[in-house]
Amino acid sequence: MVTDYSSTAGEQLRHLRRLAKLSQLDLALITGVSQRHLSCIETGRAKPGPGTLHTLLAALEAPLDRRNRVFLAAGYAPRYPATPLASPAMAAIREAVSHVLHANNPAPAILLDSQWQVLAANASTHALFALVGIPPDAAQGVNLLVTLLQAGGLGDHLLNADEIRTLAWQRAAREALGNPELAALLATLPTPTDTELPAHLPPLVLTRVRSTQGELSFLSTFTTFGMPQDITLASLRIEHLIPADAATWQVMRGAQGDDAALVL
Repeated sequence: MVTDYSSTAGEQLRHLRRLAKLSQLDLALITGVSQRHLSCIETGRAKPGPGTLHTLLAALEAPLDRRNRVFLAAGYAPRYPATPLASPAMAAIREAVSHVLHANNPAPAILLDSQWQVLAANASTHALFALVGIPPDAAQGVNLLVTLLQAGGLGDHLLNADEIRTLAWQRAAREALGNPELAALLATLPTPTDTELPAHLPPLVLTRVRSTQGELSFLSTFTTFGMPQDITLASLRIEHLIPADAATWQVMRGAQGDDAALVL
């Protein structure tokens, strides 16, 4: 379903509520806004104040840029800024990210934005690229979604490429519902041959890499910032590739260099 961002604030709220699979009564109970008033807001019979809008959008966990669109549709100024990561105001964020990336060694860790663009990577990420025969510098500035889905990228070095590509494509497709830029990128990339996963999967799908040192297996986890009030900050996430067995730990410990290549 494509959202019409030129629609009214009430229509956008109704769309977000339905995406969250909440009834009007559910949302009313969560927020303390009466169901009758919520119904009037959604149908345009009542104009919500900025405080009410904030309460409803926060309860719906709407992305910050989506919240700005609703505020604009209601006749209010956007509430959330998008501060460049290089800005002096983001110095504490850059320092925190650098600390997390460095602390993750000898496990690879990468900082991604909402378009899956790699903004920074630790030394172990560069080491992993070298282990699969990709120039280490290729990790800098690469788009993770592109290198997974396109031929000739990191995806070609995965032993379970079909699973990982399908999972990445499905995740990106969900995120693209509220991200026009990501939707445009996804439209340029090849769709996995089979977008259906096997009926029986393990509790956690490992990323299994073919390397010059044999098979390497990783668990994937993500770190995000809690309670972000800035669109740039809300879009950031760190993917951690944690070695899943002793052999992978040993290889990564031996391959780890220093963080001279880390850029943020």
